[in-house]
Amino acid sequence: MALTSRAVLVALAGLVPVALLPAPITVVAWAVVVAALCAIDVALAASPRELAVSRRLPASVRLTGTADSVLTLRNVGRRTARVLVRDAWPPSTLPGGDAPTGARTPRHRVDVPPGEARRVTTTLVPTRRGDAEAGSVTVRTVGLLGVAGRQASLDVPGRLRVLPEFASRRHLPSRLARLRELDGRAAVQVRGGGTEFDSLREYVDGDDVRSIDWRATARRDEVVVRTWRPERDRHVLLVVDTSRTSAARVLDGTRLEASVEAALLLGVLAAHAGDRVELVAYDRRVRARVADSHASRVLPALADALAVVEPALVETDWPGLVGQVRSRLSRRALVVLLTSLDPASVEQGLLDVVGGLTRRHQVVLAAVADPELEQLRAARSTVDEVFDAAAAERTALERAAVGARLRQRGVEVVEALPDDLAPRLADTYLALKAQGRL
Repeated sequence: MALTSRAVLVALAGLVPVALLPAPITVVAWAVVVAALCAIDVALAASPRELAVSRRLPASVRLTGTADSVLTLRNVGRRTARVLVRDAWPPSTLPGGDAPTGARTPRHRVDVPPGEARRVTTTLVPTRRGDAEAGSVTVRTVGLLGVAGRQASLDVPGRLRVLPEFASRRHLPSRLARLRELDGRAAVQVRGGGTEFDSLREYVDGDDVRSIDWRATARRDEVVVRTWRPERDRHVLLVVDTSRTSAARVLDGTRLEASVEAALLLGVLAAHAGDRVELVAYDRRVRARVADSHASRVLPALADALAVVEPALVETDWPGLVGQVRSRLSRRALVVLLTSLDPASVEQGLLDVVGGLTRRHQVVLAAVADPELEQLRAARSTVDEVFDAAAAERTALERAAVGARLRQRGVEVVEALPDDLAPRLADTYLALKAQGRL
């Protein structure tokens, strides 16, 4: 039996005049009356077990988007069910107690006549990516008096996959325009870039004389040059580091969140360029993988795989990571390591094995820069700030030294703030493509 707030109000309201009477037996009598009313109301209430509850839910939704969880309540009993429904969604397990989905109007009041069905909708507002599992649906039916009723928790499973936001999508149009210029599909003529033969055209001032096709020139009355286009059908492997360094917070998110955004933008851009895109999320084992897929399926595949990737509090197994790369690549490719420039992690692991990658592949390391480091370096008003500035300066020098050592081994290093990492990495990819280095 479940009591409502109305039952409490009735009991309190009746105790006031009863307490003024001299006979103490009247208090007990009034309590018996209230209990009898509750018992009658429970008897008149429909059983919550006579409601067949089903759920309709979209398979996925992007972060910052909304999704509707629709419950259908069908009354298979003989009484009209006056129902209060609560569609529960569990809170997040992350510190701070943020929920994976913030629910609007999770409680609904509805009357369901016998043999009929009603629908109630709960709007979900995701606050972080991942899989959100629906909790039990609590159904409370009340009688005609509304003072008591019956309650049951029904297991109505549901799962909503919250995909990454892909906020870096706004940078895609400008990079696609640049890609069209490189491919020669736009009006802008780009000279030099690429190594795949495209066509012949008349020589104009400023053309590289090394591009002159002397045989074609001999057959014509004009000087003819070869035009080139960036290589297509190249292999791009995105490696997302999910070790403990990816859990470090930078501004409002983690390093992993910035890496996810960068991977999505570069993956979509490379797919539009005609390259084959694969992804591996790795720390000491594979957390997610996307194999070579059609260009139109690259974004959905990457977003679905990265939606459930979370940082693991372990060190990266760099030899194992290199083994994963070698097992997936049989010829020269672009390998993008989305990791950190943490000096300890790089010096103790990556530097020892990165030479094996650069000998066969073009390697790019993309890392998130911490803006708070620059703030600490600039603030020197107090003694404490001077010590903080000295520590920040030392950290910056160590990171610069590690970056220089990686460049000496043939690695392109891209370090940028979280919001700038994705476009900077995309620009690096286009620059390598224009230089014919892929």
